[in-house]
Amino acid sequence: MGWGRFAAVVLAVALGVSASGACAMSASASDELRCRVIGGDKLPAESGGAGALCATIRNALAKQAPNVRVSVEVRVLRPSMLATILVVEGRTLPEQKFAVMDRNLNTRSIERFAQSIATKVAEAAAL
Repeated sequence: MGWGRFAAVVLAVALGVSASGACAMSASASDELRCRVIGGDKLPAESGGAGALCATIRNALAKQAPNVRVSVEVRVLRPSMLATILVVEGRTLPEQKFAVMDRNLNTRSIERFAQSIATKVAEAAAL
């Protein structure tokens, strides 16, 4: 089984299982975005938490990749590091990691993370 197929299976299982510290949100106006944060309890308070993370991703996608069907799974590895798996229009993209080296995540770093996700989604949707 290839990495892409394995990641899709892991994502499907993860979306179906409720994990401790997880927050699942979907777009209120449509089902264009499904966002899940695993380990949200590891996020520093100054980051705004799991709900703010998904809202920031949703806002960035609305600007750069509107009407693109996206599933985002964000794993909080440490208070300074995130990993994400994106499924864009049914296609799983390679895992992305984002880290802040000199401090913990905050609202500014979360905005940069969301912008990088939106850029990757827009690029994948254009293919």
